[in-house]
Amino acid sequence: MTQNPDTARPVNPLPPVVVALAVIIGGIELVFLATGAGLFGGPEISGLRLQLIEDYGFYEPLFAWMVENRTVRPEYLLRFITYPFLQGAFTQAAFVIVFLLALGKMVSERMGQWSVPIIFLGSSIVAAVVYGIVWDTRVPLFGGYPGAYSLVGAFTLVLYLRLGETGGRQIQAFALIGALIAIQFIFGVFFGAGTGWVADISGFISGFFIAALLYPGSWSRIVSRIRQRR
Repeated sequence: MTQNPDTARPVNPLPPVVVALAVIIGGIELVFLATGAGLFGGPEISGLRLQLIEDYGFYEPLFAWMVENRTVRPEYLLRFITYPFLQGAFTQAAFVIVFLLALGKMVSERMGQWSVPIIFLGSSIVAAVVYGIVWDTRVPLFGGYPGAYSLVGAFTLVLYLRLGETGGRQIQAFALIGALIAIQFIFGVFFGAGTGWVADISGFISGFFIAALLYPGSWSRIVSRIRQRR
């Protein structure tokens, strides 16, 4: 007896593009852990994580130099899309991968799998620009938190529209980002807020609006909703 394909797989598989992003981030992190533990490469590359963050993380002085001199340097622009793949620690990599797999799956089911890298990388670029504008700092921006927050923004849009269709309270769609900001605020009080929170919030906002451009009919529904509130 032949099984119906829809009933044979109760859980939809993860989209290949989402898996690929997670594998890249996880693979780089495994290399960092292996070199840091001295499993290969010798002591000369034990500091590979810090070296690559220095070479490929987003660095505000380089961004400021391009703006001031009105000159584009490809090697500086490359940092806008390389920094999200360089995590500062295993816990950061784990957080980014979990959000990428969970939220990436949900977003791709509504918008197509290619929407995930567009949102993730597009929002990471926007977040770096905002970071460079807000801060005059030599602290590099690195890690996938802005990209992870962008997927929270995209998921928020999907949930916002779904609640609107079903007559639910659309403010509930922002519960996840509210919880994340609260957690980040608590950690900031006890351990210092740092500078990365600007990029994280920028990632969420840009993720929401990039998703609105990719999701068919969403922008018109959002505008209509805003007009109704006036």
